Amino acid sequence: MYRAPRGTQDILPQDQPYWQFVKDQIRRLSTLYGYERLDPPLFEETSLFTRGIGATTDIVEKEMYTFQDKGGDSLTLLPEATASVMRAYLEHGMYLLPQPVKLYSILPIFRYERPQAGRFRQHYQFNCEAIGVQDPALDAEVISLAWRFYEYLGLKGLNLQLNSIGDQNCRPAYIETLVNYYQEKEGEICADCRTRLKRNPLRLLDCKNERCQLVIEAAPKSLDLLCPECAEHFASLREQLNLLQIPYRLNHRLVRGLDYYTKTVFEVWAPGIGAQNAVGGGGRYDGLAKEIGGRDIPAIGFAIGLERVIMTMKAQGVQVPPWPHPQIFLAYHGSKAKGEVLRLGDRLREAGFRAIMSFGDRSLKAQMREADREEVEYTLILGEKERRRGEITAREMATGQEAQVEIGRLAEWLKGRLEGDTW
Repeated sequence: MYRAPRGTQDILPQDQPYWQFVKDQIRRLSTLYGYERLDPPLFEETSLFTRGIGATTDIVEKEMYTFQDKGGDSLTLLPEATASVMRAYLEHGMYLLPQPVKLYSILPIFRYERPQAGRFRQHYQFNCEAIGVQDPALDAEVISLAWRFYEYLGLKGLNLQLNSIGDQNCRPAYIETLVNYYQEKEGEICADCRTRLKRNPLRLLDCKNERCQLVIEAAPKSLDLLCPECAEHFASLREQLNLLQIPYRLNHRLVRGLDYYTKTVFEVWAPGIGAQNAVGGGGRYDGLAKEIGGRDIPAIGFAIGLERVIMTMKAQGVQVPPWPHPQIFLAYHGSKAKGEVLRLGDRLREAGFRAIMSFGDRSLKAQMREADREEVEYTLILGEKERRRGEITAREMATGQEAQVEIGRLAEWLKGRLEGDTW
C-alpha cells in the first residue's frame, strides 16, 4: 500500500479549520500592513540558490531537491522563498515603484532533512519581504508584523530573540576574531563544528551539540564588534521596538542559517513542541540583490513555518472556528423525488445554504440517521405525495417540529431561519 513520502503529510479535513484560520489571519494582517501577494514558481534555476543562499550552507550542500529537466537545465524546488522573491523584484522592475515594495507569499517549501517535530521535507511558509529601504524603523515594522501575527493566532509565552551580525564592513573582523577563538578550542568542539570552522564560521554559534555549549557561551559577540553604522542601526531598532512595546531578548548565538543575512536577525519562540520552539524568524538581507546579479538594494523579511505554528497552537490549546456543518439535509422517497431533490439542492446552494443529500437509494429511515450524524439544522423530506402537491416537509432537527413548505418559496422560508454561507 502506498504511503505519503517520508517527511510529508496529508492535511486532513479535521485539520483544515486550523489552516483556514491561519491563512485568514495572514491575509488580514498582511493587508493591514500594506503587503501585496506574490506567488513565485515552485522551482527556479539552481544557481539562484547557490549564489543567493550560500554554497557552504547546509541547505545548499545537503537539503535541496535538485533535478535536471529534459532541456538539460539544473532546476531546484524552492528550499526557501526570499531568493525567488528578490529575483521577481529585479526581473519585473519593481525597483521603479515607490519603495519599500512590500510582498507576502504562502507557498510550499522543499528541503531534504531529517523529519522531526514541526519539520517536514515539504512544508508551508508565510513569507514577508520589505524591499528597497534601509531604515531600522522598517525592521521594527516587519518584526511587529510577525509578532502581531502570533498574537492574532492566540499564542502565549512569545519570546523575541534579537541580534545583529553586522555587514560587509565589520563582519570580516568579527569572523576573524571568532575563528581565532575557536582555533584555540578545536579540541573541545564536535566534528561538525570543526568543519564549520573552516567553511562557515558563523554557524558555529548555532550548534546544538551538548559538548559545544560552554564554548559557544564564552565566544566573542558580534554586538561587541559592530561598525558605527551597524551599531547605530541596531540601537535605533531597539528604540523602535520599545516604542511598539514589543519585548525582546538579545541573543548573541542567533545568526540564522543563510549567508545573505546582514545586520538585524531575529526569531520568535513559543512554548509548545519541545526543543523545536522557534516558530519563525528572519532578518535583513541587504546584499542579496547584488549577489544574484542585480543592483545593491536593501531588504528585510521573515519566514514562518505554518506546520510548526499549527502544532504549537494545538499544544497550547488554541481553539479555532470549526469548519461549518451542512445546514440542510435533503431526504427523498421514490425515484422521481430523488431527481427533484438533486435539483432542489443545487438551487439552495445558489441561495447560499450548505445543503447535502443522500446517495445510493437508501431507505428514508437510513437517510434520517445520516441527517442526525451530520448535525444539520433542518431535514427537508420529499416524497411522491409532497412532490405532486409542490410542497416539501421541513423538519427542525433540534425540536422535531415539522412544517409543510411550498417548494417555490422554500429559499425565502429558510432565510428567516438560517444564515447564508459566510465562507
